[in-house]
Amino acid sequence: MVGRDGVILYLRGLTKTFAGHAAVDAVDLEIIEGELFTIVGPSGSGKTTLLRMLAGMETPTSGDIMLRGDRINDIPANRRPTCMVFQSLALFPHKEVGANIEFSLKIRGIDSATRKRRALELMEMLRLPENYYRRAVTQISGGERQRVALARALAFEPEILFFDEPLSALDYKLRKTLEKELKDIHRETKKTFVYITHSLEEAMVMSDRIGVMRDGKLVQIGSPQEIYSAPNSKFVAEFIGDVNVLSVKVTDGRKLISDDVSGEFVAPPIAGGLREGYLVVRPEYLRFLSEPGEAANHVVGRLYNEYALGSRIQYHVRVGERTFVLEKLRHEAYQGHLDQEVIVGWDAADTIVVPDL
Repeated sequence: MVGRDGVILYLRGLTKTFAGHAAVDAVDLEIIEGELFTIVGPSGSGKTTLLRMLAGMETPTSGDIMLRGDRINDIPANRRPTCMVFQSLALFPHKEVGANIEFSLKIRGIDSATRKRRALELMEMLRLPENYYRRAVTQISGGERQRVALARALAFEPEILFFDEPLSALDYKLRKTLEKELKDIHRETKKTFVYITHSLEEAMVMSDRIGVMRDGKLVQIGSPQEIYSAPNSKFVAEFIGDVNVLSVKVTDGRKLISDDVSGEFVAPPIAGGLREGYLVVRPEYLRFLSEPGEAANHVVGRLYNEYALGSRIQYHVRVGERTFVLEKLRHEAYQGHLDQEVIVGWDAADTIVVPDL
């Protein structure tokens, strides 16, 4: 039985304290069956402690973990229908690939023929050659070991798979390949994945929803697009990708003034009676202007530097002591030169104003 509205895992006031400090602080969360939910946050935000409680490796100080409506706080990890894929992978170095994949099946008393058939099915799904079945895990690459660890987890047929930064030790190119493969595997298996990463790009590429943690709390939950385009605080805005942030005061509904740069700015209507906060504009919404009147908002500065980012070019413009960041597609590259005076503008609709929570 799935919980209400498809919820498979429900956290209520989940708290974990160490020496009086709340590493996880009264977290409420609902995870939908079949989704890929990613938890991101800076070091020390509590994301790993939270995941360890979900996997049964830490006991909560207070609160509840409900799996399909049943409280599982005190059920040990090996008796839960869940499985963890560790950053270290935790493979058995003295065993062959097939024996590693079959380990949980052997513990459950499954016969050898069935174990091998299941292992080979998973190896095919994860693009591991069949002749790797008898190969030692110490004789395959890091990416292949990652696939073996995932196959071992899937062999157990868990209801939820937990991932503790499984790609962080890999090189960039391999990590990008495995991000896409993991997302494809998630779609093929229709399992529930709960994923922790410090890589914002990884979270944006893979996730159905993202939860952002700070100081033991989940401060925002939403789709990648919601988290990126509508952050609820300066912290989330700055944590999720490059962003331009100005401290502002609201003077008249939509009008803003800033102590960071001179000028008056315009934003969409600001709800909630916010009088002070932060104006947030993503780099792709800024553009170079020929005249100030070409956009609702503008600043004047000097083009300080440019950086090639593959299909995009990022520009840094110095405005007094502040640096504004713009990004353009390569075919839209700015035809100017460094140290040139430039006008940078953006539209009111592309601006949000957030508090500093």
